[in-house]
Amino acid sequence: MGITECTLGIDTWGVDYVLVDQNGEKLADPISYRDGRTAGKISELTSGYPKDYIYKKTGIQFLELNTLYQLYVEDKKMIAAADKILLIPDYIGFVLTGRQVAETTNSSTTQMLNLREQLFDEDLLKHLGINPCKFAELTDAGTYLGKLKSTRHEKYDLPDTRVITVATHDTASAVVGTPAKASENWAFLSSGTWSLLGMELKTPITSDLAFQENYTNEWGAYGTYRFLKNIMGLWIIQEIARLSDYQYSFAEMAEMANNYPYFRSIIDVNDDRFNNPDNMIAEIQEYCRETYQPIPETIGELTNCVYGSLALCYAKAIEKMKAITEQEIDALYIVGGGSNVATLNQLTANLAKIKVYAGPQEATAIGNLSVQLIAEGELGNVAEARDLIRKSFEIKTFLPEDNEETQALQNYAALVRN
Repeated sequence: MGITECTLGIDTWGVDYVLVDQNGEKLADPISYRDGRTAGKISELTSGYPKDYIYKKTGIQFLELNTLYQLYVEDKKMIAAADKILLIPDYIGFVLTGRQVAETTNSSTTQMLNLREQLFDEDLLKHLGINPCKFAELTDAGTYLGKLKSTRHEKYDLPDTRVITVATHDTASAVVGTPAKASENWAFLSSGTWSLLGMELKTPITSDLAFQENYTNEWGAYGTYRFLKNIMGLWIIQEIARLSDYQYSFAEMAEMANNYPYFRSIIDVNDDRFNNPDNMIAEIQEYCRETYQPIPETIGELTNCVYGSLALCYAKAIEKMKAITEQEIDALYIVGGGSNVATLNQLTANLAKIKVYAGPQEATAIGNLSVQLIAEGELGNVAEARDLIRKSFEIKTFLPEDNEETQALQNYAALVRN
């Protein structure tokens, strides 16, 4: 016999949206946040609208890809014709159930939610010329959305499906799926195309230091906040692999990286030039040329450069985060695809001088399922879910290495960070 009933949760990336008319039809295909249309728009929008004012309202870091800047440059006629602006997972949920909501973990990535009022900020929307009614009702993770529409059930022979509004931002789901212990002072690193390094907090932090360091307060599941730094992640490695026609696997690239000493060439992984260049390899080489560093030529050298640069960035972000939160961090949990990169995990443990736990790889899917199980009463809360995850998946441990080479790298890293 087949499955006759199930639950479903939807999570995707953040910031991108669909404009929907009064008949529920999309007015156009959504545009990827990597599109160049928002280049330079942060300074343009904030020229008469101070950045610190926006930060105090929203607590969200300034990135050109944020929905705030996408809507700033959106065709005004399209916005006027739209009945609703739905983020990607909310749009998919609407297509499946017919119900429109704005789930909070993803909506917070727009840089348009007011932290204090817990609503879309009318002042910001007025600056964009957008009526707040164009956004659906805010809904928390763990809320029942609706049943899969019967027309789709009949056409595709699908089971009786209850759609649960999970933590629809993939990082929010990944944090739910992080197997941390409640007794620890822990940080997370959701390592994939992007690297999201942060802490799960009960209250947001919008201090001057948090603003200066461009840390963000994305909303998390169950009344939490993801206080984090958005770091360019393995996208750079993915582009190197693509440009070399996937000649080597990611594991082979990591192996080749270890054939060279680390930190001979360092790039600023958060430089906008690495967001979507025409040729990532050429961009890395040009950066090194401009900064009078050895120019990486081979796949091993390029991968080495990126891993070393990421580890340095992670170590720096952890130091800044401890200063901003005034908390110690005992352990770093690395989840997502990047948790498989043992070389990068060990470099991070060494430079940050912190115990690193790696895994599970599919933390986003696991966190998504955890919210569904909590909503259905199969699990009591997130702590219970995380305990189950620790017992169900292999979690690898990386301890800071204490040897002369590591000490030299730490000294070099401190010099670079300063």
